[in-house]
This record gives sequence, C-alpha cells and structure tokens, in this order.
Amino acid sequence: MSEKLPFKQSMQRLEEIIGTLEKNEIELEEAISLFEEGLKLVNSCDSQLKNFENKVEELLKTYQEDSSNV
Repeated sequence: MSEKLPFKQSMQRLEEIIGTLEKNEIELEEAISLFEEGLKLVNSCDSQLKNFENKVEELLKTYQEDSSNV
C-alpha cells in the first residue's frame, strides 16, 4: 500500500483488516502483514483528521473575522 487512500476508503480497509484479524483464521505472517498495514492506515487517518480539523479551525476563524467586520 504505497498510495494514500481517501479517508473513507482507509477506514473501510481498516474495518476489513480488523474483521480478518478477529477471525483468527490466517497464518501468523499474514496477520503481521495486515497489522502493519493497519498501523499505516491508522497513521494516515490520524494525519488526515488533523488536517481536516485545522481546515475547519481556519474556516471558523475566517468566518468569525468576516462576521465581526459587518
């Protein structure tokens, strides 16, 4: 998984990985590989959420500044 997936797709993939790991029906090597992929997805989602949060804060700040100038 080298490309960065959109947030929704990342979350869906995480759900798939969790479901597979919870079944406990795969070989240890595959489980480790999926776990590693899951950690990368978690980091990616966390980063995207922080970016979304920053953008919302910027928008709110701009909106509040515009509103106070009216």
